[in-house]
Amino acid sequence: MTPENKGVQATLLLPVAIPTIFVALCLILGTIANPEYAGELFGHMLSWVTETFGWFYMLAVAVFLVFIIFVGFSSWGNIRLGSDHAEPEYSFPAWFAMLFSAGYGIALLFFGVAEPVLHYSTPPAGAAETVSAAKEAMQIAYFHWGLHIWGIYGLVGLVLSYFAYRHGLPLSMRSALYPLIGDRIYGVAGHVTDIFAILGTMFGLATTLGLSVAQINAGINYLWPEVPVSTTVQVIAIAVITGAATISVVAGMDKGIKNLSMLNMALAVFLMVVVFALGPSVHILNTLLQNTGAYLGSIVERTFNLQAYSHSDWIGNWTLFIFAWTIAWAPFVGLFIAKISRGRTIRQFVVGVLAVPTIFTFLWFAIFGDTALHLIMEQGKTALIGEVQANHAVALFEFYDRLPMSSFLSVVTVFLIITFFVTSSDSGSLVVDSLASGGKLETPVWQRVFWASLEGLIAATLLLAGGLGALQTMTIVSALPFAIIMILAMIGLWRALVIEGHRDSSINAITQIRPFTNGGDWRKRLNGLMKFPGQNKIHDFISQVAEPALREVQQELATHDWNAEVTAADGEVQLNLIRNNSIEFFYLIKATEHDSPDYQPAKKHPSFWQADVYLSHGALGYELFGCSKEEVIGDLVDHLEQYFKFIEAAPGTLPWEPVNS
Repeated sequence: MTPENKGVQATLLLPVAIPTIFVALCLILGTIANPEYAGELFGHMLSWVTETFGWFYMLAVAVFLVFIIFVGFSSWGNIRLGSDHAEPEYSFPAWFAMLFSAGYGIALLFFGVAEPVLHYSTPPAGAAETVSAAKEAMQIAYFHWGLHIWGIYGLVGLVLSYFAYRHGLPLSMRSALYPLIGDRIYGVAGHVTDIFAILGTMFGLATTLGLSVAQINAGINYLWPEVPVSTTVQVIAIAVITGAATISVVAGMDKGIKNLSMLNMALAVFLMVVVFALGPSVHILNTLLQNTGAYLGSIVERTFNLQAYSHSDWIGNWTLFIFAWTIAWAPFVGLFIAKISRGRTIRQFVVGVLAVPTIFTFLWFAIFGDTALHLIMEQGKTALIGEVQANHAVALFEFYDRLPMSSFLSVVTVFLIITFFVTSSDSGSLVVDSLASGGKLETPVWQRVFWASLEGLIAATLLLAGGLGALQTMTIVSALPFAIIMILAMIGLWRALVIEGHRDSSINAITQIRPFTNGGDWRKRLNGLMKFPGQNKIHDFISQVAEPALREVQQELATHDWNAEVTAADGEVQLNLIRNNSIEFFYLIKATEHDSPDYQPAKKHPSFWQADVYLSHGALGYELFGCSKEEVIGDLVDHLEQYFKFIEAAPGTLPWEPVNS
């Protein structure tokens, strides 16, 4: 491929991209042709799904959360998302900032004040506008935006990053099904899986963009009353800001999304600090502690509460909508989290994805939600209830109107919503483009611009068809098939982890010390500890001892009809064992530089070199310099023996691809 064509040549996987675009265009054209009928149809679909499958959504979300916590705190939690020696690509602050911006920043801005006030004024059960209603309102908000939604996001992100970085499979939803259907993930089943993932992402993203422009419109109207609150203004906002998102698309992940996400995080924390200082600070801390305890104490009951005896539509309008919205958006957020999580252990991933965002969410609702309730209950600002009920999007700005510095806070918030909009559109287009390209990470800019434009067009069309109600309906409906896919992905991940456990048991059977023989010559081992060779000596060892050893094993394997190849480069040599047209085992000896230990006499040099040993999952923690050719062969054969035992004992196999070390 020439440099001129590299940036424009399509990477789309046509069996995925074409059906997705066809369904999206049918929805857009059909809605434009008859928006009233489309709105009625969406309403009927919403009622049918919530009444028929509400129990399934709630049960699935509970299972997802329990499963990811179990995996994170089991022995599997030590597994690294990548090779065993991989390091995280992003610092923790940058990682959380991008996760925050993509995952739920817009939702917190939209619901942070609106949801507690609405539950306080119209609780699902009991008397309205009482102390009990206030407690219930905050506990519901914590439940809706706490551990459960991050269990959904985390499961998808963990599945994708595990199979992509640990096993070399495409960074795509289809990869999660590999332990169940094998290479058929590259056929129809895989295509259908990715199509549902893309459609769910696009409808979930359309809902988020719809919430954003509604709140942007409300904020602009608050600051400049001559600008009306209307669908026309919101559609114009979608067009303008989607256009602005292309700048971030062109800039890429590190320069665009990362920098904007850090800005988003800084502005969100700034708003929290200001409102905390202006509001009832001590009361906020008291309610934060009390509501967190109440949340933890009632989490099981709320998880399985479907209001089966009240026959209310509250559960569909709130809990089911939020959970279904999260499931629909999970391919996007999960794949985005996977993109930025290479190198972390499963336990680090689970704790980071579950605990940190949940604590931040509780703090956000305590500062904004409890301050709003305090204004109503203690300061008599009851007019805020009616204003929020009349227009949910205006809640945050009407809340600011009761505080000092209201105009300044509103300007900062509008800007923050816009930047959230841009990062959501940009990162969403990256994810959709990757899914539509079969998991490819490097795709042309024009493709990401196309998907960003299509997402904006869907959001605008659904707004015309019935506002946020239509967006809510499509979100809940599109989440149903993907919830089933998530269950299959969860089973696939469990099966893969069991297989990896078999492999680790086999590998651990090898004593990980320098593989000297010679009757256990301790003097030779001690002399080895006192040697600190330079780069040239290690390179000579690899070319003169290690490479001939691996080639001799390769020749012997060929006599037993095993397809093995040896590749050598400057400072490394690798034997690959090929089975079913993929590399399922490799043994690598590589020259690596290390800091000189403190016990080195006189410490003549700041560093020294080793001939370290790697398998597919990473470095084994020992090196071979000083070994004879026969000793190198013995070490390799030990690992081959354990590999053969592993594939015989394991309940299945996975494609062990070489990991770039």
